[in-house]
Amino acid sequence: MKWIAIAGGWRKTNSQIEEDIKRVVRKIISRGDGIVSGGAQGVDYIATEEALKNGYGQDCLKIIIPSTLEIYKNHYLKRAKEGVLTYERTEKLITQLTEVKKRGCLEEGKDTIIENPAYFRRIEKIIYEADELIAFHINKTEGTQYTIDKAKEKGIPIKIFNYSL
Repeated sequence: MKWIAIAGGWRKTNSQIEEDIKRVVRKIISRGDGIVSGGAQGVDYIATEEALKNGYGQDCLKIIIPSTLEIYKNHYLKRAKEGVLTYERTEKLITQLTEVKKRGCLEEGKDTIIENPAYFRRIEKIIYEADELIAFHINKTEGTQYTIDKAKEKGIPIKIFNYSL
């Protein structure tokens, strides 16, 4: 079994991107490979939701977050209160991550402050775990590009879907 990293933007998606993500996840599942992703909104959320719908558990799903779930949850709620995120998407993500943790698929990091350095460490951990990367690069975001660069450094296969919204 190979571990396939799924990465991409968290701010914006559309129905085409969502269908592409779901199709890719179903293909990974049909091959019997595992999925490793970052537990964020957007691409990570959609990929994880599709994996959970298909019964994925701890043998074939790893969701890596930079901190404990409690710290991560509080960070997301704070960002929703600031208007950076919506409460609806935040609540859905928290519910999903709680389910992921129940299934034994959540890897919690040690960061206590959730800022860019914590996210970059999370990306490095995802790529460390991955045998391949599938990136949904929406609007050329910095985080997805960093993920692609780390995968190139590691020398693993990379498939990139580019989108401009």
